[in-house]
Amino acid sequence: MDNHIYTTFDKIKDRQAKEIYLKQKGKVIWFTGLSGSGKTTLASLLEEQLFELNYFCQILDGDNVRSGINKNLIFTEEDRLENIRRIAEVSKLFMNCGIILICAFISPTNKMRSLAREIIGDEDFLEVFVNTPLEVCEQRDPKGLYKKARKGEIKNFTGISSPFEQPDKPFITVDNTNANMEETVREMLKKILPEIKFDPISIL
Repeated sequence: MDNHIYTTFDKIKDRQAKEIYLKQKGKVIWFTGLSGSGKTTLASLLEEQLFELNYFCQILDGDNVRSGINKNLIFTEEDRLENIRRIAEVSKLFMNCGIILICAFISPTNKMRSLAREIIGDEDFLEVFVNTPLEVCEQRDPKGLYKKARKGEIKNFTGISSPFEQPDKPFITVDNTNANMEETVREMLKKILPEIKFDPISIL
């Protein structure tokens, strides 16, 4: 660390105090999967359900982050890793405020996801693998990206000219070929709610 950097984490309210205030446990729910797999749609539906249950969440999405804090990064392997590193650091800051982060990023390699997990912490990193087959994603192609990638107009495109490595042991695996996405989210909630539920007895 630079000798001229002095952190102030010891001078601000700690995570536990903020979790008590919000009556929830801060966690990072990290959606990974191919472009067009349904990550952002599922993340948005999950946020809606959690909000109705009085949980305070924040979504971080690939396009939004790339248009702001990471707009200086391109899609080389090095920049994609840096993209994930920054996202993980931002997520950790939110999480330490007791907020539930819902992150939707392709994050295609185990190296990238391991970096995010290391920064956030293993017990706070809830990995959700949206396991939608490439052919289904390509049929959907909501942004026309696969078509451009097939023509060679987009380089290093995950699933076409760049690999996607399936997670080894995700917290949840979602089959997003099911048309009933609301039911999919309800099934996800069964596993997520015990992880974020506030238990005042545990802090005594």
